[in-house]
Amino acid sequence: MAAVLSPTPVRILVVDDHLVVREGMALLVRHDPSLRVVGHARTAAEGLREAARLRPTLVLLDLRLPDQPAATTIGALKAAVAGVRVLLFTAHAGAAALAAALDAGADGYLLKDTTRADLVTAIRTVAAGGRWLDPRADDDHATWPGLSAREHEVLRRVALGETNPEIATALTLSRNTVKSYLTSAMQKLGARNRVDAIMRAHDHGLL
Repeated sequence: MAAVLSPTPVRILVVDDHLVVREGMALLVRHDPSLRVVGHARTAAEGLREAARLRPTLVLLDLRLPDQPAATTIGALKAAVAGVRVLLFTAHAGAAALAAALDAGADGYLLKDTTRADLVTAIRTVAAGGRWLDPRADDDHATWPGLSAREHEVLRRVALGETNPEIATALTLSRNTVKSYLTSAMQKLGARNRVDAIMRAHDHGLL
């Protein structure tokens, strides 16, 4: 009689700047043979290095990392590891950064106060090629006009004090294109100027 082979476990890389989240994930899945945490990272840069080294099935990615926005990280992860799935893990349900991350290719999102059962189901669903959108975030998120990945990145760089020419050089864009992205972001935020846009972005958890 042929032996029954166990399915290959989902290999998870946890990218989050909070130690309790990184350690907690390993504890949550340690008794589930279908899931395996293969690595941790505290920043986007560390996450990209670990993803290239470990080749995970799925990256559980914090929406707000200290070194760069999730929207920028997602594209780099998917370029580094063919077929990798990205599930956002966030405490900020209504942030427009969530929309930017989805536009950038995230495969789903989940709020951090979720149950273990929903976390496991979300990971399995996304790893298998599906999408998982936490219904608790939908209503709040839908009422806030989402920024595109480029709009969010331009706004983030403005908040860091970069000028339009500096942003254009960093992102390989024309100055007029940078201005257009910034104008669009300001309109979506209902901001009167750059300073107002930054303040509103902070208020709504974008930066």
